[in-house]
Amino acid sequence: MTAETFTATVALIGIVILVSSLLSGVVERTGVPQVAIFLILGATLGPYGLGVFDLALESPRLRAIATLGLVLVLFSDAIGLDLGEIRRNRKLALLVLGPGSLIPAAIIAVASHFMLQLHWAAAAIIGASLASTDPVLLRGLLRRKDIPAQARIGLRLESGLNDVVLLPIVVLSMMLLRPPGAEEHLSSARLALGLLVLGPGAGVLIGLIGITLLDRVRKKFGVRRDYESLYALGVAFTAFAAAEALGGSGFLAAFAGGITVAALDVELCDCFLDYGEATAEMFLLLTFVAFGASLIWRGLEVVSVRTVLFAIIALAARTLVLFPVLIRTGIDRESLRVIAWFGPRGLSTLLLVLLPVFAGIPGSEQLFTICCLVVLLSVLLHGSAIGLIIRRPETPDLALRAVTAGGGSVPSTASFVAARPSHSQPATNANGASGPTATDGAEPPELVTIEEMQELQRAGEPVVVLDVRTPRTFDIDPFIARGAFRMPPDDAVRLARAQGIPWKATLVAYCA
Repeated sequence: MTAETFTATVALIGIVILVSSLLSGVVERTGVPQVAIFLILGATLGPYGLGVFDLALESPRLRAIATLGLVLVLFSDAIGLDLGEIRRNRKLALLVLGPGSLIPAAIIAVASHFMLQLHWAAAAIIGASLASTDPVLLRGLLRRKDIPAQARIGLRLESGLNDVVLLPIVVLSMMLLRPPGAEEHLSSARLALGLLVLGPGAGVLIGLIGITLLDRVRKKFGVRRDYESLYALGVAFTAFAAAEALGGSGFLAAFAGGITVAALDVELCDCFLDYGEATAEMFLLLTFVAFGASLIWRGLEVVSVRTVLFAIIALAARTLVLFPVLIRTGIDRESLRVIAWFGPRGLSTLLLVLLPVFAGIPGSEQLFTICCLVVLLSVLLHGSAIGLIIRRPETPDLALRAVTAGGGSVPSTASFVAARPSHSQPATNANGASGPTATDGAEPPELVTIEEMQELQRAGEPVVVLDVRTPRTFDIDPFIARGAFRMPPDDAVRLARAQGIPWKATLVAYCA
């Protein structure tokens, strides 16, 4: 890498971070698809714009970016899954992952074989890639509180799990496209073993080792939460590297490692979602910029009546399949419409179809170009539709109110933090000593005991108790203190306003 290339790469990373930060509020309020913004940013910086950088399909940098991007997509999907939610909605999960993913993949494969004259194995690759629902495009929609609960669950399960269902189809089809020969059959058998056994096994093993080490260090010395999120990313990349070294699938290892963490260490999951997810999202947006420089626009070069008709079939197949599949589940009509319509194709599609390109499979560049056309149309159609929904005003969720546990108890593992108002007077704690005197500015939060909180209440000071556990932790133990407000940390400000919580009060927050 030359000095100029290194400088351009660092500048690109800086620009992505600056732009994503500055536009975060605009994207949230207007509903403009974030992906579209970064594709345009890539085009502006690419060879058709300012010429800051350009990535060819054979570029080692593209391979590194795409590989790390797919690892992050699969790991983030896995670690963000709520296994309890999957168990409670297993019928819906099986439908969206089984017929909801495999039948559209088969329809797209058949259409590409007859309309585009592709080999059956190549058609299977393009079918599996285009059946992948993109979690990055769906992120803004799933964050809305007024989306029907069943729709949110269905889309979250599909976007979080269907990549791991479709990835084996891509890898196995790549084996069939290799030239025949005894050595190739041997390597194919090894690849199948790596795909089905070594990859997931390495991911589970690295996940278990990582959790065990973290648990011991956490108990003995303590670990900062922001560093726990980085630790989770370390598990993902280590699992990938270990599986690749053993001849297995590093991508399935990353997913298996994430599932292991999600199943065994809720706190590490929450840390990743609180801190590490932003890091992963920055990298995925960087990947969109890299594609937007020139690669994704290749899709416009193959525009014809036949390819556009194929793209329409590829985008419509999932909707046509999910309506009859889900209508018998008893799901409400609004949820059915949302799930069936919002299946955007985006980064995960491009990352999957790049695997045969990097493997040197003949004709794979054509597959990539066709997928680029479908992704561009999906960003336009699904992105604009998601934008219209996000632009719609949200209805305040006033139903989130306190639940009384037996005897007014709180979780035994709860820890309390109090934030006192700037106007408060010195408080007397349970030991009779005066508490800290308020200054003109707000005081930092401090740890308090239950007895100290009760003493404040007896002294007549306004005290508001907040349950700030994450949804995943709350689902495990849904009992909260009597009179407490349920205040998930990812939506605290909006809920505080909706509940009318006074700002001139002592706020006592607890989490497990």
